[in-house]
Amino acid sequence: MKTTGDTDQAKPSIGARLARHFQKYWQLWVLVAPTLGFVGLFAYVPMWGLQLAFRDFTPGAGLTGGKFVGLKYFHQYFTAPMFTETIINTVRVSLGTLVLGFIFPIILALLINQIGSKGVKGFVQTLTYMPHFISIVVVVSLINIFLSPDSGLIGRFIGDSSMLDNPNLFAPIYWISEVWQHCGWNAIIYLAALSSVDLSLYEAAKMDGAGRLQLIRYVDLPTIMPTCVILLIMNMGSVLSVGFEKVFLMQNTMNLPASEVISTYTYKLGLLGYQYSYGTAIGLFNTLVNFAFLLLANFIASRASETSIF
Repeated sequence: MKTTGDTDQAKPSIGARLARHFQKYWQLWVLVAPTLGFVGLFAYVPMWGLQLAFRDFTPGAGLTGGKFVGLKYFHQYFTAPMFTETIINTVRVSLGTLVLGFIFPIILALLINQIGSKGVKGFVQTLTYMPHFISIVVVVSLINIFLSPDSGLIGRFIGDSSMLDNPNLFAPIYWISEVWQHCGWNAIIYLAALSSVDLSLYEAAKMDGAGRLQLIRYVDLPTIMPTCVILLIMNMGSVLSVGFEKVFLMQNTMNLPASEVISTYTYKLGLLGYQYSYGTAIGLFNTLVNFAFLLLANFIASRASETSIF
């Protein structure tokens, strides 16, 4: 009869288990090594610079040579006049993009899935995801052209000034253009999930008298619901990370009260204004808030639907 001590001695050490693992799966580790190196170099090594948020940066002294000032720059941002404005603008633009960018791809995927002809389905799918590959600069140029009061297809019927000059219309214009550009591309993953549906379920539902809406409700939606939950959780992790390039290109002096978001504010202060420590503190605050939203969304999803990332 084996004792507890004999069992502990018979159990291989961590080093031995790791050596056995790498000996068995070394080909896979070699395959993934370049990716791990790329992620480590460009995602984790730059995190060394986060300490700038807690120091008075002095270029000659390097990243660790400045005086440690604690939460000085965080307090400076929280008490700044632009704090409330940048938070409200960021939440408004991000939340609208998150909601519309989550709902419309699902609707589009469900509609495309109802098309019977494979040729028509492929044509519609290709037509809807092609805008995803258009450059952001080109998209913003198209927005300015369409909304121009002189020659714009839309702007000439609205008024004497461009719709982009109206701060109240900045967020809706951003939402609509984002949905138009990325809706078809984001629907691909839902179409992939719908392709795994057992055709016998459709046949059984039709024999029971189910119409198209009933098929969508009782067959399609339950199939893609786990995918929807996972994507929603992942999107919640970037709820305050509005795309800098597009917002910055759409900005002008007229719509600035509604278009100054955290990313553009950080760029103007941190890089253009040479306030590197202040800009790093704002960026770190933004990242922490996004991480908190990610954890909250994952917790709620795990309790409500038993589907979560971790």
